[in-house]
Amino acid sequence: MTDRFHKRLWQNAVNLSRTSQRPHDSLHVVEGLHECSVCGLFQRVPELKPGFLAECQRCGSQITRRRKTSVIGAPAAFCLASAALYVALLISPLMTLNVYGRENTVALMSGPIELSYQGYNSMGLLVGLTTLAMPGVVIALMAAVLYGASRPHMPDWTPRLLTWYDRLRGWSMVEVYVLGVLVAYTKLVDLALVDLQPGVYLLGGLMLTMAAMDSTFDDDLIWNNRDLRKRVDGHRGKVLNVAHLDAHRDPLPPVEHMLSCHACGLVVAFDHVVPQEADMGDCPRCDQILRRRKRQNLSSASCFLIAGIIFYIPANMLPVMTYTKVGHGAPSTIISGVIELWQAGMIPLSLLVLFASITVPVLKILALSFMIISTKLRSRWQLPLLGKLYRLVDIIGRWSMIDVFMISILCAVVHFAFLANVTADPGMICFALVVILTIFAVELFDPRSMWDAAGLNQSASDDVTGQIRPEARIPKGPSPSSDTSHMESERA
Repeated sequence: MTDRFHKRLWQNAVNLSRTSQRPHDSLHVVEGLHECSVCGLFQRVPELKPGFLAECQRCGSQITRRRKTSVIGAPAAFCLASAALYVALLISPLMTLNVYGRENTVALMSGPIELSYQGYNSMGLLVGLTTLAMPGVVIALMAAVLYGASRPHMPDWTPRLLTWYDRLRGWSMVEVYVLGVLVAYTKLVDLALVDLQPGVYLLGGLMLTMAAMDSTFDDDLIWNNRDLRKRVDGHRGKVLNVAHLDAHRDPLPPVEHMLSCHACGLVVAFDHVVPQEADMGDCPRCDQILRRRKRQNLSSASCFLIAGIIFYIPANMLPVMTYTKVGHGAPSTIISGVIELWQAGMIPLSLLVLFASITVPVLKILALSFMIISTKLRSRWQLPLLGKLYRLVDIIGRWSMIDVFMISILCAVVHFAFLANVTADPGMICFALVVILTIFAVELFDPRSMWDAAGLNQSASDDVTGQIRPEARIPKGPSPSSDTSHMESERA
């Protein structure tokens, strides 16, 4: 977004005579062609029937998929349900703790407030953003996108909001917070009497409705209904006319001349070789900056990864919270919390916390380090496996926030002065930084660069078609298109 702002500022300040420029016919929209976001292979994908998906011929990643539900109706229904549950959750308590006749009630906003009161303003802001602000923002963005998509002519603000939805959806961590509540509850039942309040059930319902909203939402169909601009701003101040190619009928341009928009996935081709990270102008569909690859992805990901490794050691050595009861208590680290759950007989929950808080950060650090080193060495070893590993760490990375959410809940509900009290410790900050820094590292890394460095994206077969199969793994029936009834494997 910063690049786009600077670009607009420069154009408005310098290019005052833009209307007198002569358009150049050097940008072609290649319809029916998709680029795999993991390996960078361009493939023809026919029109899919509902319930079918297309997978990459080379690495097996999902390229696109058609839902069986209504394009607007189903996600709109779940969006409205999510909005109602979210509003009710804001004013409903989660649980009540009774210690020797004294009661404390915790709500969704109690954790961030208590962390700020204890001097951890940054942690209070982080928990508040991911559990309070972002779910509401994501629901509002989805409602606005569905409204804009339902109009006969899609407004220009709809693609921008859809782009922001894709960027912010991962930071809405309602489902992770649900597990944090579960872990906190298991720790509290041995301390005192705990009563679950309606907010817990509202929180679980919100988790389910938001997951259903995402599952029924087909962003590809929304993008396909967007009218393309006839002229766009190109690189170096040029104005480009937008022409069209059909990937199923017309010859494909050279791979070095094509790129796909990182926001909407539209494949465009130029009449010259496209640099890897240069600004190639605006996308004619979503108006985002076109780049073949993420800018400085290796150096950016490496910097965030190194920072995450630096904070990982104190995150496991320093205490994350201190629990005192009747004046006595001791600091607790992440691993000691896992041991306490195991000794209390809650073995499945202890394994869950061990996986989310210990295994996942280590897996992200090791996996991303191996991917960066593999790219530097231009290695071809197990690239499909590394692609699957990248998708895995991208999905599970945010689940490590369970401990941070659990501590915020305990701090909010257990503050009975001398009787019982829970306070956060500096180890929580280090652990939260490990989670956030590794999330940014995975987001900034471009997995296609591994295949580029290995020299596998310099040319492509002219007859590569994505693998089409039913969404449910059942015996394959007839292909949705005659083009794919006999699929040919990719040529070496």
